[in-house]
Amino acid sequence: MKVGGVHYRSIWRDAQSGAVRIIDQRWLPHEFKVVNLSALEDFEVAIRDMWVRGAPLIGATAAYGMAEAMTRDPSDVNFEHSSTVLNATRPTAVNLAWALARCRATLLPLPPENRADAAWALAQEVFEEDIEINRRIGENGLALIREIAAKKPAGEPVNLLTHCNAGWLATVDWGTATSPMYHAYNEGVPIHVWVDETRPRNQGALTAWELGEHGIPHTYVVDNAGGHLMQRGLVDLVITGTDRTTARGDVCNKIGTYLKALAAHDNGVPFYVALPSPTIDWSLQDGVAEIPIEDRPEAEITHIQGLQQGQIGDVQITPQGTPGGNPAFDVTPNRLVTGLITERGICDASAQGLAGLFPDKTH
Repeated sequence: MKVGGVHYRSIWRDAQSGAVRIIDQRWLPHEFKVVNLSALEDFEVAIRDMWVRGAPLIGATAAYGMAEAMTRDPSDVNFEHSSTVLNATRPTAVNLAWALARCRATLLPLPPENRADAAWALAQEVFEEDIEINRRIGENGLALIREIAAKKPAGEPVNLLTHCNAGWLATVDWGTATSPMYHAYNEGVPIHVWVDETRPRNQGALTAWELGEHGIPHTYVVDNAGGHLMQRGLVDLVITGTDRTTARGDVCNKIGTYLKALAAHDNGVPFYVALPSPTIDWSLQDGVAEIPIEDRPEAEITHIQGLQQGQIGDVQITPQGTPGGNPAFDVTPNRLVTGLITERGICDASAQGLAGLFPDKTH
């Protein structure tokens, strides 16, 4: 997608220097920074401290991190060390473990002297696959938006609501939940997007920044406005992303997603989840019982980042000494999910629905 009219991906390997470069998302939407990741510790910090975030991007970053590690030392010992370090950074997003397992299956059977080249090739493969997966999610989700638009008076926009940032910044390109929005806008379908602020890290500001760069009409709203908007018929469709989805279609996503699903269910608003197949954890069934939920630092709750007289800084918003609880994700049971938008099509949020689209993954 574009920043100031220039096409960017969220991560890439520079063709001339060979360095891995990322958009450092800690400073967005106020400042646009690109930084290099050049050692295992850089990749570890970038994932753990959310320089990069979003399940697909975390997976791609881990693949590039393993390639860098194999370039420095392709031994079995360093492979195990590097994989362990990266795997410990974020516990909920399954794409991290998926990418590392793919590195293991591809690289360990090779002689050490062949691993670096193979690791870079694999990282590039993950990079390209993610772009294509999300492009196809957008094409499949576009059909839902077209269907709603066809029933509206000419020129009236389809009102979409999304939570957190499941945009191109959370993937290599296109995004998951935003991909159908970009496809619709590019096709000329009138849309408007309600963007949840998504406390505590206000990832909705990233979504608003993305949409604004692309010219898509949008409105930034507080997290608890969604139900109110749905009650008044101002939301036609909810689309969120996901960090891990079970084999039966329970969806783990940014904290607050479950409440949006409840409000959508109560008001008869379709609630869809944009789901890249690497984000499906085929080993799990019951999302509430089985998905590990990351608890993040309380400073993300007690403080908020913003602009102060043109400078980016943190402001404390809680009483001194009040502790903060910060579960980063919640689980929406499949009964509240209208459907899953995948790269292979749209299916019910059920074991049967997913197995129908991905029979090769379930056996």
